[in-house]
Amino acid sequence: MLLLGIDVGTSSIKVSIVNSASRKCIASAQYPETESDIKSVRPGWAEQSPLMWWEHVQKAILRANTAALYNPKDIAAIGIAYQMHGLVIVDKEQNVLRDSIIWCDSRAVEIGNDAFAAIGEEVCLSQLLNSPGNFTSSKLAWVKMNEPDIFEKIDKVMLPGDFIAMMLSGSITTSESALSEGVFWDFKNDELSRDVIEYFGFNNALFPEIHELFSIHGTLKAEVASELSLRAGIPIAYKAGDQPNNALSLNVLKPGEVAATAGTSGVIYGVSDKLSYDKESRVNTFAHVNYKDDDKRLGVLLCINGTGILNKWAKNLFGSDISYNEMNAMSKTIPAGSEGLRVLPFGNGAERMLNNKIVGSHFLNIDLNLHTKAHMFRAVQEGIAFAFRYGLDIMRENGMEPKVIRVGKTNLFLSEVFTEAFVNATNVPVEFYESDGSVGAAIGAGIGAGIFSSEQEAFSNMKPLQLIQPQNAEAYNLFYQDWKELLEKYINN
Repeated sequence: MLLLGIDVGTSSIKVSIVNSASRKCIASAQYPETESDIKSVRPGWAEQSPLMWWEHVQKAILRANTAALYNPKDIAAIGIAYQMHGLVIVDKEQNVLRDSIIWCDSRAVEIGNDAFAAIGEEVCLSQLLNSPGNFTSSKLAWVKMNEPDIFEKIDKVMLPGDFIAMMLSGSITTSESALSEGVFWDFKNDELSRDVIEYFGFNNALFPEIHELFSIHGTLKAEVASELSLRAGIPIAYKAGDQPNNALSLNVLKPGEVAATAGTSGVIYGVSDKLSYDKESRVNTFAHVNYKDDDKRLGVLLCINGTGILNKWAKNLFGSDISYNEMNAMSKTIPAGSEGLRVLPFGNGAERMLNNKIVGSHFLNIDLNLHTKAHMFRAVQEGIAFAFRYGLDIMRENGMEPKVIRVGKTNLFLSEVFTEAFVNATNVPVEFYESDGSVGAAIGAGIGAGIFSSEQEAFSNMKPLQLIQPQNAEAYNLFYQDWKELLEKYINN
């Protein structure tokens, strides 16, 4: 029996077909080959077309099919992972009303800050576990304030994964986890937040029917099945934001377990069983994939907007004629600490862990007689690792003390330089797994469709690939303290 996982990323769509018996990926495909554009018509804005995601999902599935490594008719369930916090709005005919305002868009920061003050900081933090900040609820309020003609036409509000499930099935559903990541969910009362709904003047009818995350969110329409050579009626049995899904794919489900990713953005994600929050809302708490009203499992998420996107920017600017592997090899020729060159990697919108400030990305201490492209490449990866350390220290303030961090062998963790800097700057071992967001979504579908009896069964044969221990933590701590001092000058300006 086969499972299809779809990962709706910012850069591209990836799909994987997983054998449910072995849990092994037997085929995968990505579309497009080059990274998808982000529309930014004004500074701090970031949008993508949901219809572009749908087109790319279809092309990725068809590309996987052409490998002829499986029979598409054997696919028994579909799971979806997606970029978090994006706003998708449709009318009664399920027509998209505007481009999605995506996760790294900063236009609604002040709207969220005003809501935080008006609703009350204590109410927001104790019941929402977050400030409305720059999340989906504030983005929807921006549409209401600035595009009232569009707002009046809205029938349903969705996150990106809900939209893809709608296109596959015609059904629109959501989950407590999805509503919490939009900051629509009241954890104290386990219901849609009356405070948020009333303050922004939303109608409850805007929100889809709430289903358990591991459950049937619709079945594949016959016309879509025909186009994709799949079997009509198979269930969409799982939908989760990319970071909860990454944690699932790494079997990070129990309190105290921690995962990390370093793709376009960077994330450390830890599981807790306490309704905890950061007093400054610099890290954020959402319902994890296995959250239940009577068995709380929360995901505590630290997000850094400017990670892989900065690495890509540096490659395009300084090394457009070389591969990422060559770029990583050049980085290895430079000593740890990049001979004083420092990079602040915050050039992709407002950073929550910096109190939603737009700090920008900066190259500091450049010596024109010393520093080369290779220095730039290494300093970028070290600067990203130092940003992870800065965020992890905030998580430590809030009681999260990881003994090991689980990661997939992908994106920036393919770089020995970045991995070395991450492990030593945080002083926490990293455990590598064969992991992938689209594979995690496929496994999630198997759980939601009842093909696996439990999460434990789904991951029963999962084994680590490698453990990397800190070897040079003392030296990296000195580099980090120097970096942190530079950052604080920009924060305090």
